[in-house]
Parts: sequence; structure tokens; C-alpha cells
Amino acid sequence: MKLKIAIGLLLSGISATSFAAVSPEEAQKLGQSLTAVGAIQAGNADGSIPAYEGGLRTAPEGFEPGSGFWVDPFKNEEPVYRITSANMAEYADLLSAGQKEVLQRNPEYYMDIYPSHRTAAYPKEVMDASIRNATTCDTYKEGLALETDCRGGIPFPIAKTGNEMMWNLLVRYNDGKYGTTTSASNTWVVDRNGTVTRTATQSTFVERPYYQIDVPGRDPELFYRVYSLTKAPARKAGELTGLMDFLDPTEQPRRAWSYTPGQRRVKLAPEFNYDTPVGSMGGLELFDELFMFSGVQDRFDFKLVGRKEMLIPYNAYKFYFNCDDQFKTSHANPECERWEKHRVWEVEATLKPGMRHVYSKRTYYLDEDTFGAGLYDAWDQNGELYRSMMMGGVQFYDHDIPYIVKHTIFDFNKGMYGIINDGMDGGYRVLTEARSERELNPEAIVSRESQR
Repeated sequence: MKLKIAIGLLLSGISATSFAAVSPEEAQKLGQSLTAVGAIQAGNADGSIPAYEGGLRTAPEGFEPGSGFWVDPFKNEEPVYRITSANMAEYADLLSAGQKEVLQRNPEYYMDIYPSHRTAAYPKEVMDASIRNATTCDTYKEGLALETDCRGGIPFPIAKTGNEMMWNLLVRYNDGKYGTTTSASNTWVVDRNGTVTRTATQSTFVERPYYQIDVPGRDPELFYRVYSLTKAPARKAGELTGLMDFLDPTEQPRRAWSYTPGQRRVKLAPEFNYDTPVGSMGGLELFDELFMFSGVQDRFDFKLVGRKEMLIPYNAYKFYFNCDDQFKTSHANPECERWEKHRVWEVEATLKPGMRHVYSKRTYYLDEDTFGAGLYDAWDQNGELYRSMMMGGVQFYDHDIPYIVKHTIFDFNKGMYGIINDGMDGGYRVLTEARSERELNPEAIVSRESQR
């Protein structure tokens, strides 16, 4: 396969640069001093980050399987300390630029820091494939494409480059093997006056074919697929949109489509990419910052800075399932948030010369255990902090899935913020079998979903 790829690239005049996997000696750390996905097994020096002991795999009392809601196993814990604008300087090394900005702008805002729990747990097949990938998985086309041989596990448990780490984020194990659905995923936008607007309610389907090794008919290049049916606002009810992303986006670009009841036809939507604002999110989020990053890595240089300790949203069960009063004027209700200290990977992205984008620089802080939870900051062309995202998750302890979708995003230029992928109305559901390609054809989706 690698020979065929190299020949094809040489014939097309495209660089075939590939980044080698790690040595067998280094890979032996996995399952010993490192976890199967490359996180440091041990806790930190002062004990504020515990050792990894396999994650949370036992449901707490009161959990109802199939309900779509997960009980908070830490609901009786008290914060260890609180950070405000008055004492934030003491914790500056643990905070992102966005967290500091929110604290500085809002003297009433606070961050309650709770005991850290490394709850991320994976199925054995995913862990085994991740260990295998350490010595076999490569990128090519200068990091923009990922080999299909990597499917089934985290591609780079011992990442060496920024592109490799971003691939870990893109193909993270987030929706299980066969996907997740929501019946009412809400997007809320709050303007500078504190007015709360629900910009969309959607039912969604997400799957990651990257992990569906045994499902017949799947394109091995396809790694992510999502579609959503808009239920509100009324003027957009019945609209459908879908995205499909591929392991070599230079050869197979994102396949995006849309359907509106008035036109009664499916249309391709190539504009659903890069710095195009997402309409259902009130323009507060761009297509290439969905879940911190989505799409092609070709417009930025991604540098892997290293590993560090940060305060990130984590084990956010209350925020996901038990927060009736989510909104304050300029920020989410801090009573609903939970912050923990975890080790993260820092990736710095700088806009390439000659490339166009609304951002000049971006910084990602990715949790070492999940590659999903964490923080994200973006700066405009004048070097001013533009947007920041705080993305926390929960562990689906009955399915061994670190599930990370709900997040808060701030637009500091407009003085607005949003809460995205809020499933409190209907919860989240994990699928236990794969849907067929025939079912997932856009025309079939429209025919089925438009009858709702």
C-alpha cells in the first residue's frame, strides 16, 4: 500500500513526505510507563493529578441504562480551591489565554477546582490497536494525510509532530464503534447584553467509520460522518446537513451536503469548510473549529510544543445533565462547571505565508487521556485574542467511551458566548450496531428524516 501511495504521489508531482513511526524500544513504554494511548501512567509530583488506573468502568448507583443521561459519580465532592480575577495570577501557568480573559472581564466569575479523576476508559480492541499503531502508523503528504492502516486505534500514542497530534484529535474515540445520536441537541448564543437565543435544536447522528474495521461496505478512507435534522427555529425546521471527512483530504476533500424543504433537493456544500461560519451556531463558531479542530491542516503550520499541566473542564456531568440555569450575562454559570488539573498536549498553529484565514495563530491544549477535552484559543490578524473554547466531557462508563461534545465558546470581539451541543433536553444515545451505507446515503437520509 505504501509503495502504491508513493508512486501515485511522485507521478502527480505532490510531495510524498512521510513521518516514520516510533522505534519498537520506545513503543515498549506503552502499557508500562505510558498508557495504551500514550498518557503518562504515573501521577504528578504533588499528587494533584492521580495515576491512571484504567478509567471509570463501573456505573454509579442510580444510573438507568438507555435513558440517555449519565449519573454524576462525583456529585458529592467539594472544590479544592477557587480561582477568581483577584487570585488568578497565582495560577497563571495553569490557565489559558481565554480563561484569563474571561476572569479579567468578569470579576463575578470564578473557577471551582475539583479533585482530578482520570476517568477515560477504552475498549480493549482500541487500546491494542493504539499500541500497534505506535510502530506502524504514518502520515504522508507532509502530515496532511493519514494511512488507512492506522484504523481502529489512536494513530499516534507517541506523537512527534503537531500534525500527528491533530490527527489524534480528529480521529479520537469519541462516539463508540457505531456512533451516537441525540434527539434534541441545542445551540445557545448569548449576546453582550445577556440575551439568550436558541439558534438551533437538531437531532443528530455521528459515526466514526475509522473504528468500524469489521463493518462491510465502509470506505476505508472515510473516518467521520455526521448529519443533523433541524427542528428549531421554525423557519429552518426540516433542513438537513451532512459532512463526511476522509483520511486523505487532499485527494478526497470533505463531502458536505445540505437539504432545504423549500428546494426539495440535496445540494453539495463545499463552503462548509475552513473559516466559514456555522449558521446553526449563530456564526459564533467556524467549520474548522468544530470540536476545537475539524477539516484539513493545510493552512496552518502545527507545532507540537510539549506536555504540561493545565486546569481544564473535566467530568462535566453536572454541566451535561443537571444544570437548569446555564447562562449568566457574559459567561456560563460557574456553579455548573467543573475544572480539574490534567496533563495536556500543547499544539501551536501559525498561519502559513500566503494562506488566507481569519486567524493568524491558534493554540490547542488537548487532554493526554482523551485528545478531546481541553482548551483552544485563536488570535485575529492583528494579534488580538479573538475566540476561546472550553471543551469538557463525561465518561460513558457503561460503554467505555470518553464522550466530549458539549462546550462553551467565547467571541471576545463581539462580547458574546455560546453553549454548543447541549443535549439536556433529550440526552445522548450510543448505537450498538452499524447503519448500512444504503441508510446513510444523503437521499435516503432526507427521505427518512423529512417524515419526522
